[in-house]
Amino acid sequence: MLKLDAAALHDPGKQRAIDEDRSWWQIFMASEGEPVGLFVVCDGIGGQLGGDCASMWALETVKRELRGIFSPFDPRGTRELSRAELDAALRGRSSKNASRARKLEREVRRAVESANFVVYEYAQQRPEKAGDAGTTMTLALVSGERAVIANVGDSRTYLLRDRQLRQITQDHSLVANLVTSGQIKPEEVFTHPQRNLIYRSLGFKTELHVDTFMQSLQSGDYLLLCSDGLWEMVQDELKIAQIILESASTEQACRSLVDAANDAGGEDNIGVVVVKIT
Repeated sequence: MLKLDAAALHDPGKQRAIDEDRSWWQIFMASEGEPVGLFVVCDGIGGQLGGDCASMWALETVKRELRGIFSPFDPRGTRELSRAELDAALRGRSSKNASRARKLEREVRRAVESANFVVYEYAQQRPEKAGDAGTTMTLALVSGERAVIANVGDSRTYLLRDRQLRQITQDHSLVANLVTSGQIKPEEVFTHPQRNLIYRSLGFKTELHVDTFMQSLQSGDYLLLCSDGLWEMVQDELKIAQIILESASTEQACRSLVDAANDAGGEDNIGVVVVKIT
């Protein structure tokens, strides 16, 4: 039986007065003794408290929408998944269980879509924020040997396995598309004049496409969720992996990652969640 340990930290960085990032986690012990974890990083967009409020509302909405997974029953009465169903869905060991996994994947996608609508409505009801309040989000829902991962924007979820860091999510950014199409090299992402342009985020349209991924897990793995304030500042993935592996705890790993981003300039807010699987 796999176990989960996690920590989260967000920091304004060295050049921003307002911290618009949010990072959060919760681990719930199922009745069978197996942990279920939800991990989220949001990076607010807009400034002047627009991004700060957007990331806060997005996080709170996702927590509310997925509450049934972490409580004995869902007060809405229609979204609750039993512990056995959740376990079976995430393990996906048969065609029936695979279908349940897709059902859970849809629940995660629906939660992020709800967060998008809440942020959009928040901005529309405040004319001074309209068009200037949004957020990215990356989310991982983990149970047993399987994770459902969702992503909107350029915040990322990585898998660290066998000392190798691999990006699971795909950035919704102009430069990521340019790399995919072969128009620029991966290392040019960090210096491209339009590197900060993203084409998908929560809060700017009523409808939103949410990318989701299924990831198998094993003992010794780590998940890293982070905003661009980390990966743009600490560009060497080997260094990120080394920091995590050499840290005595997930708390220390988060602190050391934030420190590394600040030591590299701290040009943006920094949000991180580190999850250790044993």
